[in-house]
Amino acid sequence: MPANFESEPLRTVPSPHALTGELGTSVLRLYLTVRAATEALCKPLKPEDYVVQSMPEASPAKWHLGHTSWFFETFLLREQLRGYELHDPEYPFLFNSYYEAAGARIARASRGMLTRPTVEQVLAYRHHVDERMEALLRGLDESRLSDLVPAILLGLHHEQQHQELLLTDLKHAFSLNPLQPAYQALPTPREGELTPHSWAAFPEGVRWLGYHGIGFSYDNERPRHRVFLEAYQLATRLVTNSEYMGFVDDGGYRRPQLWLSDGWEQVQRQGWQAPLYWQNVRNGTWRTFTLGGPRPLQPDEPVCHVNYYEADAFARWAKARLPTEAEWEIAANHLDVEGNFVESGRLHPCAATAGLDAIAQLFGDVWEWTASPYVPYPGFQPEPGAFGEYNGKFMVNQMVLRGGSCVSPRNHLRATYRNFFAPHARWQFSGIRLAKDA
Repeated sequence: MPANFESEPLRTVPSPHALTGELGTSVLRLYLTVRAATEALCKPLKPEDYVVQSMPEASPAKWHLGHTSWFFETFLLREQLRGYELHDPEYPFLFNSYYEAAGARIARASRGMLTRPTVEQVLAYRHHVDERMEALLRGLDESRLSDLVPAILLGLHHEQQHQELLLTDLKHAFSLNPLQPAYQALPTPREGELTPHSWAAFPEGVRWLGYHGIGFSYDNERPRHRVFLEAYQLATRLVTNSEYMGFVDDGGYRRPQLWLSDGWEQVQRQGWQAPLYWQNVRNGTWRTFTLGGPRPLQPDEPVCHVNYYEADAFARWAKARLPTEAEWEIAANHLDVEGNFVESGRLHPCAATAGLDAIAQLFGDVWEWTASPYVPYPGFQPEPGAFGEYNGKFMVNQMVLRGGSCVSPRNHLRATYRNFFAPHARWQFSGIRLAKDA
């Protein structure tokens, strides 16, 4: 770490969506780019793939397309475009997610019942919204457009979240299909000598936590505030499949002393014996399901699709612990957002094979569970109106994850980004980084 680490100020994070040049042109270009990326993710799909809902927590691909369009229609077109009429008066009920202020909605677990509207009709809705958004953005003067930029950026980051969810939900659905189809062919696993495991030390002291800068951030990343951290150490790479296999082989799923009480109850009730998508083919030969279909489990790749309870139990077995989100953020603040993201086309975590001169894999590959509950920062204020429902009302019974994954868009992320899931959730691309006291 730098010699002046304790006094070094937090680097100003540039906007993940830099708006350069003429504002209207820049915003429109950004809008069309993000919207096109969502449709590009759907290119490998057949009509039947768009409808299936494999569990209540997941959503059909068609619903993701409709919901992200509903967001712009509801919060921008209906409020800002003079004379705008709904594309279909039933769509607000079908495609609202959890916004109480926006009206009634279909139950989340029933989204898979929406055989109608058809995929073609949902895409027509999507293109209708895009045409009207283009008219809106071209018709505003720069002063009025500047006032709308925060809502537009929120909508685009919201869409990028659904790009990631679309892939995670499809993976879960395909894994339950007896044919175990591939979403698309994936590159062969990256080869090379695994980066050795070691520890990076961080001194005690008062640190700044949270977003500051001129770019986009969610309300849950603010306000910036100070925390005191004891000296700690962070693993320089993620836990691998082979390391997690040691936990499995040592009876990790049969030893209640390793588990939190609620986690052990879940193990018993759900019958967990290994991470989600691991399949014991025969005599200890394992394979895993990927977006490219089944393939042999690669020992050096990061373990993936473990929930908080599994991550916590493994850390206890390894005589370590999970990092707090403050410890993670302090380690990541001075690093560029580089790694294995959706743009790589791999859509699967990669082994850390580069020479190790710093902490590896803090961004990309897998979301990293932290030991921190998802709670508001001191002085937190939710966004006004319906946007205040985006994050704040979920600040209970969730745990924080950091860093992004192999299906996250790169420019969606930053060191202060706080993801959150319920501790039992396994279908997200989530993994483990260990920490310990100094």
